[in-house]
Amino acid sequence: MKTDAMLSRARGGTTVDEMLEQLADEIIRGELSPGTKLDARVIAERFNVSRTPVREMFAHLAAMGLVIRRPNRGVTVAEISNETLMAMYEAMAELEAACARLSALRMTLRERQQLQQLHDAAQRHVRDDNTAEYEAYNLAFHGCLYDGAHSPYLRDMALATRSRLQPFRHAQFRLPQRPSHSWEEHDAIVSAILAGDAEAAARATRDHVLQVSHGSRHYLDTHRS
Repeated sequence: MKTDAMLSRARGGTTVDEMLEQLADEIIRGELSPGTKLDARVIAERFNVSRTPVREMFAHLAAMGLVIRRPNRGVTVAEISNETLMAMYEAMAELEAACARLSALRMTLRERQQLQQLHDAAQRHVRDDNTAEYEAYNLAFHGCLYDGAHSPYLRDMALATRSRLQPFRHAQFRLPQRPSHSWEEHDAIVSAILAGDAEAAARATRDHVLQVSHGSRHYLDTHRS
C-alpha cells in the first residue's frame, strides 16, 4: 500500500474542496488502496494546512463512502464495491429522471431559455477539448434540472446523492470522447424538455446517468487492474 510516500507530498494554500478532490481522486485511481490509514497530521503537512480542515475533509470522504472512520482507530480507505456504486447510480438515475420529468412540465419559459443557452454554449468546451470547463458546465446543467423540477425535497435528495457520487462522476471525464458523448446525451434531454415531453425527458436522463455509471465503472476497473 502507498502510504507515507503518497501522503507526504506538500502543497500550500489548499482549500477543503481542493483537498477533497485530490484525496478522492487518489482513492478512486487506486493510489491509496483499501485499508490504507490516513494520518491527519501527515495530510495537514502535505497540504500546508491545520488539522481542522483535514478533519472536515475526512467527514466529506466518509459521507461519500470513500473512507471509514472508527473511534480510536482513525480513518482508513474503504473498499469500493461495484455493487454499492451501481446501486447509488441507479438511485441517481431515478432521482434525475424524476427531476427531468417535472422540468418538462414545470420549467418556466425563462428557465427553458436558460437551459438551452447553457447547453448551446457548452459546445465550445467540447470543440476545444476543455474538460475542466465542460465539467463545470455539466454540474450547472444538472443543477438546472433539479431547480426546474420546482420540488425542493426532490432537489435536496438529488443534490445529496450527487455529492456522494461526485468523485466517480468526475472520473468519467478522463475517458476519451466522454465530454462529446455527454453533450449528445444532454441534447436529447434538452430537446425533450423544450418539447414538454415528460416521459422522453425522464427516459433520456435515466439513460444518460446509466451511461455515466458505465464510464465510472470502466475507469475504476481499469485502475484497479
